[in-house]
Amino acid sequence: MMVVGIDPGTATTGYGIVEDKGYGLEAITYGVVTTAPSLPLEQRLAQLFDALSTLIQRYKPDSAAVEQLFFQRNVRTAIAVGQARGVALLALAKAGLSVGEYSPLEVKQAVTGYGGADKNQVQHMVQLLLNLPEVPHPDDAADALAVAICHLHHLRTAQQWTT
Repeated sequence: MMVVGIDPGTATTGYGIVEDKGYGLEAITYGVVTTAPSLPLEQRLAQLFDALSTLIQRYKPDSAAVEQLFFQRNVRTAIAVGQARGVALLALAKAGLSVGEYSPLEVKQAVTGYGGADKNQVQHMVQLLLNLPEVPHPDDAADALAVAICHLHHLRTAQQWTT
């Protein structure tokens, strides 16, 4: 089972593709899609859609997961992230992927066992769970890998209940 995880943002959207090999998890690829702040919003969103669509076509994941919007103090930022999240959901839907959506608390709980874990704890657990030589960078990519791991844990749990 291969899952793409997405940590949405207008300026930077993290992505991570993780495969459950049966004996452990493997990071297939991860990184970020960045857009130039000088571009109009609609062009930035189009670039994000195109980049995610290309990624999905190249790796052909079986499922997807997107982090839910955590409302911040800055309403303008929250709206922009919401728009990027909508574009990510559209790209996943157009590819025919089922999508899991998880709050930051759920992601932290699934990856570290503690919903109050800080960013460094999550990143180090991602490194350990994926047997990576170092903590994945940038932060948005590490977050996206954590979202993918969370989804794989949820899929495994659901499968255990049905068998």
